[in-house]
Amino acid sequence: MDRIDCLILDAMQHNARIAIADLAERVGASTASVQRRLKRMRTNGTIKAEVAVIDPRRSGFSITALITVELERESAERTDAFKRRALAESRVQQCYCIAGDSDFVVVAILRDMEDYEAFTARFFQDENVRHYRSSIVVSRVKTSIHVPVATGM
Repeated sequence: MDRIDCLILDAMQHNARIAIADLAERVGASTASVQRRLKRMRTNGTIKAEVAVIDPRRSGFSITALITVELERESAERTDAFKRRALAESRVQQCYCIAGDSDFVVVAILRDMEDYEAFTARFFQDENVRHYRSSIVVSRVKTSIHVPVATGM
């Protein structure tokens, strides 16, 4: 990745719908060059997706829960089973397999406390979940999927 690629990535993270001509002008390259670079970065997986970021509250999800999970047994099969559950659950926005006191951290969005109660009763009632602990988000200070891209290459 060179400086132009980094500038393209930075601009795309702020507005993925920017017109190619505007992007080319912004990064100081031709439109054809920007199109080739974008195609290459999409193909090689540097750009994984171009998505709309939605405010959960405006979609009816007023609660965000941060949940640490400790599994009963740590085997590859059981860890993979938990990962599959997290991938299949629409209310799980993020799931991290971690090192430390817990095995996973789950970020889930829920409509209200009744929804939270139903979610935890369903999602964590698994013989392999030894313990889970929830923290409810009071306010979002910063949420981002922005990756800082070095432009001084």
